[in-house]
Amino acid sequence: MRIEGAGRDLDRSQRLKFRFDGKAFAGFPGDTLASALMGAGVDVVGRSFKYHRPRGVMTTGSEEPNALVTLREGAQADPNVRATMVELHEGLSARSQNRWPTLEMDYLS
Repeated sequence: MRIEGAGRDLDRSQRLKFRFDGKAFAGFPGDTLASALMGAGVDVVGRSFKYHRPRGVMTTGSEEPNALVTLREGAQADPNVRATMVELHEGLSARSQNRWPTLEMDYLS
C-alpha cells in the first residue's frame, strides 16, 4: 500500500524493524507507527471498547480517535497511545487493544 515517489519525508534507503501484536514488520525512518502499518497492509489496528468492532486509521494527526495502541509490555506498558503520533524506531513493540484473544479473531465482537 505504498505509493512510489510519495512520502518525501521517508528515508527509503534504510528499513526499521518493529513488532505489532507479536508479528514482525518493517518501515522507514520518517514513518509513524500508523503509516508503517498501513504501508504493510494492516487495515485494523484495534477494536472499539464497547462492541469490539474493528477500528482502523482514520486521520493522520493527534485527533486520531481509532488507532489506539499499547506500547511496551508489563510495568512499562503505555496504553491508549495514538499510532499516528508514535515515531517509528528500531525495535518498537506495540500491540492492539480491546481484543481477546487476537485482533483478527475477537470472541467478544
